[in-house]
Amino acid sequence: MKSTVEQLGPTRVKINVEVPFDELKPNFDRAYRKIAQQVRIPGFRPGKAPARVLESRIGRAPVLDEVVNEAIPAKYMEAVRAGEVRTLGQPDFEVTKLEDREVLEFTAEVDIRPEITLPEFDGLTVSVDDVEVTDEEVAAELDQLRARFGTLTGVERPAENGDFVSIDLSATVDGEEVEEASTSGLSYEIGSGQLVDGIDDAIIGASEGETKTFTTQLVAGQYAGRDAEVSVTLQSVKQRELPEADDEFAQLASEFDTIDELKADLRERLARMKKVQQGVQARDKILEELLEQVEIPLPEKVVEAEVESRKHDAVHDLDHSEEALAKVLESQGKTLEDFNTEVQTESEKAVRTQLLLDTIADNEQTSVNDAELTERIIYQAQRFGVSPDEYVQRAQQSGQLSAIYADVRRGKALASVVRKAKVTDASGAEIDLEELFGPGEDEAPAAEAGEAGEATEAAETEVTEVAESGAEK
Repeated sequence: MKSTVEQLGPTRVKINVEVPFDELKPNFDRAYRKIAQQVRIPGFRPGKAPARVLESRIGRAPVLDEVVNEAIPAKYMEAVRAGEVRTLGQPDFEVTKLEDREVLEFTAEVDIRPEITLPEFDGLTVSVDDVEVTDEEVAAELDQLRARFGTLTGVERPAENGDFVSIDLSATVDGEEVEEASTSGLSYEIGSGQLVDGIDDAIIGASEGETKTFTTQLVAGQYAGRDAEVSVTLQSVKQRELPEADDEFAQLASEFDTIDELKADLRERLARMKKVQQGVQARDKILEELLEQVEIPLPEKVVEAEVESRKHDAVHDLDHSEEALAKVLESQGKTLEDFNTEVQTESEKAVRTQLLLDTIADNEQTSVNDAELTERIIYQAQRFGVSPDEYVQRAQQSGQLSAIYADVRRGKALASVVRKAKVTDASGAEIDLEELFGPGEDEAPAAEAGEAGEATEAAETEVTEVAESGAEK
């Protein structure tokens, strides 16, 4: 087999492949066996008819079609490996010459990873917020803890914001009942925002047994994007009573003896959380800085695949109705044109991020071990509410294990850049992020996979999606 690579642009090549027929003998053997199983020929058991008999019965053309369809993808991959081409997405094949018993020639146009020149990471400087915990934040944390130990008590008064109510719901669109929007005995916290828009305004001020109606726009299901007339009946009203914030509560809710000790612990926890937020902020800002500094040519087909994937996700819950999507966007003050522009911009940024981090990972010779991959799988399984085994099975069935590996690798690559950058807080003090990112690749690789992977997610949602829709094979 002969192959050449023709550069069509910074992100696209044409691979020319020439295959002599003597290399296709195994393909012909498989084609004859496959066709023999499908064709019934008198005097021969299924699958046992000789090649010459098959050709005399069905002709040469079906055999050639089977051989060519099987051979082209395999020979293409051979050419990719031989030319060390870093492909992205799926190729466009074209048979340019087919001389029976002589030669098969074809071309494959495919996007590739562009060459990217990286800056010196030691020169990167970003500023993050100070770690400052206010008394109000401590009080809010304490209130959340008290709420966990609160009790619900029925009240004989109109409903107020923050009350817990039991409600019956029903909805109609143009007089037709919406079955999925009907329920009874639903428990709801007023002000939580967990139900449809407008329900809080309808409930507040209503008394037990009272029915209120309001109009809202449905965002999912058969009637997504359409106005619905919703009726809500208040069955009961309860208010949450919080325990006193005293030493007795501290002993009940924690290992501390006094409320002052509990508050001090809450303050310390908030400070640690804000320290983590500093790390996330540093990652975000460093990634943004790199994306601004580095020129990254965009592979057109990969971007198109990412755009289509995002649009598909957007209409998936709307029965793939663009009309419903337009109505949902209208309720958000956007147009379909705004949506398309936003999706295009986000897709281009996602692809640029992937290409940048892959280049950094190659440059830093970043690797991923089994412990890091397992940690990411467990993390993702928890996010989707499934067991790690089930998550792995799903990933294997959809062919996404390589995407998970790539995501962890990109996260580690980004973390390696953050360690080299200078990070200061708003007060000018230099921040040591080593406790978040670890001392380095050689010293603590396993501790970093989950956290660094989250960096990629925090900075650019769906770097993984790019890999799913057309990443490097």
